Amino acid sequence: MAKKDKEFRPKARVPRGFRDRLGAEIAAERAMLEKITKVYESFGFDPLETPAFEYTDALGKFLPDVDRPNQGVFSLQDDDEQWMSLRYDLTAPLARFVAENYDGLPKPFRRYAVGSVWRNEKPGPGRFRQFTQCDADTVGAPAPHADGEICAMLASAVEAAGIERGDYLVKLNDRRIIDAAIETCGDKDAGEKRLAIMRAMDKLDRLGPDGVRLLLGSGRKDESGDYTDGAGLSDAAAARILSVLAPAGDNIASVCDALDEALHASEEGRRGVADMRRMGSDLLASGYGSDRIRLDPSVIRGLEYYTGPVFEAELTFQTMDEKGRPVRFGSIGGGGRYDDLVKRFKGVEVPAVGVSIGVSRLLAALDMQRGGAPEAQGPVVVLALDEAEMARYQAMAAELRAAGVRAEVYLGGSNFGKQLKYADKRRAPAAVIEGGDERARGEVTVKDLALGAELAKSIEDNAQWREGQPAQVSVPREKLVEAVMGVLSRRRS
Repeated sequence: MAKKDKEFRPKARVPRGFRDRLGAEIAAERAMLEKITKVYESFGFDPLETPAFEYTDALGKFLPDVDRPNQGVFSLQDDDEQWMSLRYDLTAPLARFVAENYDGLPKPFRRYAVGSVWRNEKPGPGRFRQFTQCDADTVGAPAPHADGEICAMLASAVEAAGIERGDYLVKLNDRRIIDAAIETCGDKDAGEKRLAIMRAMDKLDRLGPDGVRLLLGSGRKDESGDYTDGAGLSDAAAARILSVLAPAGDNIASVCDALDEALHASEEGRRGVADMRRMGSDLLASGYGSDRIRLDPSVIRGLEYYTGPVFEAELTFQTMDEKGRPVRFGSIGGGGRYDDLVKRFKGVEVPAVGVSIGVSRLLAALDMQRGGAPEAQGPVVVLALDEAEMARYQAMAAELRAAGVRAEVYLGGSNFGKQLKYADKRRAPAAVIEGGDERARGEVTVKDLALGAELAKSIEDNAQWREGQPAQVSVPREKLVEAVMGVLSRRRS
């Protein structure tokens, strides 16, 4: 007798570097995005949605020397043999959209975008291949006024998301200041060492001046014994760059005064400082002082991407992780001026500046600051104790929904205990009960599930429970919505 072939069953597993997300996390992200995008809209930005896929050459992330352009992006070949890739960020699709619709767009063009992006990179702890970005960009406006506006909007968005003033700082700089520091440092080969110098400068927050001085010079050995080659600058050149990185005061004007003196030999540097000064004036006039936005010459950001002002929002508070170790989140968003991106399509320079907020990182920081993510509240559950009365139960749920209350009817059978267990698992604030006795009296019972669980910890016997019954109340059927609203108001207070 022939052996029967075993039926193939795929293994249920999520692809490496991706994850499933449940309601509580999604609801928290949605609420935060609503707050941030309201700020964007208040500044006059309109939403734009672009496809998840773009032609790979439009993204600028392809490898021309291999058959499959898969470095950094997930790609597929269409039936017309065109390579398409999942978008790597939201900025490259914006550049394509502007170039494609340039003549018909109002300029400057102001848009915000929210959506998933995908990175074909090695995943790690907290590093996923799919995540959400929340961007806003102005295309067609030169520096510095559009840049100052974006910085102000970033500060307002961080506060709207729930970070209190004093717990964050938007740091502002200009890439021309960095280039001028390299140009005037006194090393004749500094231009050729530019990227190595900028990588060292970018580590000032983490390593401090002494660590950066080593990386600007011969190199540095870290605590694990690993050695990083330095940029090879002389001690005098390294000291010169570090002097530019050190802020000379809290307010933008005072730092600009010091930078003017330090970079007077560089025309580009002077232009960068002048733009910073104008941005500082705009920001002060709009109510954004040094408690929210400061000039910090150590801000670097993307090494080859930005062409002028750059900025990042940094959380300044420190909290503890689950093991009691200090955690500082650092940057949760930023951006800058990128005047060359649309040029790839149009052949002419189109000025642009934008910002991106790391929503997941911001949510994680808020959760840690308040000692954990707030528990998501489920819907009110209307128990279905009699199949023949299902229409009555559905009518109750409809009344609650009409009053703005999340509500559902239990649809998994008539067992009373299973229904209450289901309501607990759903984190329902209340259960609505109408059995035969209640129906005969024209009443319903509303059970406050959270309060009941709290009281159960202190009640020692069933007699005490029956005498009190403080966590549930029977009301006339027409008072159903009022009784449920009373339970919900106690939960909120």
